[in-house]
Amino acid sequence: MKLLLSIGGASGSIYGIRLLEELLKSSNEVHLIVSDGAKKIIDHETDYTFKDLKNMANFCYDNSNMFVGPASGSFNLDAMVVLPCSMKTLSAIANGYGDTLTTRAACCFLKEERKLVLVIRETPLDLPGIKNLLSAKQAGATILPAMPGFYHKPKKIDDLVNFIVGKILDQLKIKHSLFKRWK
Repeated sequence: MKLLLSIGGASGSIYGIRLLEELLKSSNEVHLIVSDGAKKIIDHETDYTFKDLKNMANFCYDNSNMFVGPASGSFNLDAMVVLPCSMKTLSAIANGYGDTLTTRAACCFLKEERKLVLVIRETPLDLPGIKNLLSAKQAGATILPAMPGFYHKPKKIDDLVNFIVGKILDQLKIKHSLFKRWK
């Protein structure tokens, strides 16, 4: 499977990093975009660097470069995940405003009716944010808030991260054993 992963500028970059690791374990081709804000957050919240992620991915694009494959609907990718998805990026996607490579690619995924998963990591939500979530959902995106479950009895933060990453992999139809399923 060929996937586009965009790590956005909201807190929770570890979710994107963990998804990148899992996608590469299962021999997927990963195309990566990391926003400028995400680069700073990765440095602040994790022991990783942008260079680490760039070296892991099969392809890596600058979020300001609109002259690369993912900026076109004719570029053949199977699915896209924006993780974490900031409310600014959500707003742009929900309103068809493709001002960055991430938002342009997401708009292409919507118009081509391909799988687009938006993992928001914001709380509480304001009314404009809720309306943007509804608009993105109505346009065809899957809305997957970073809201971990607790029925798998998490013991550490990694368990909570793995739960969300597992839910994303479920949406992409990629098998995993990141959390114990409900019986």
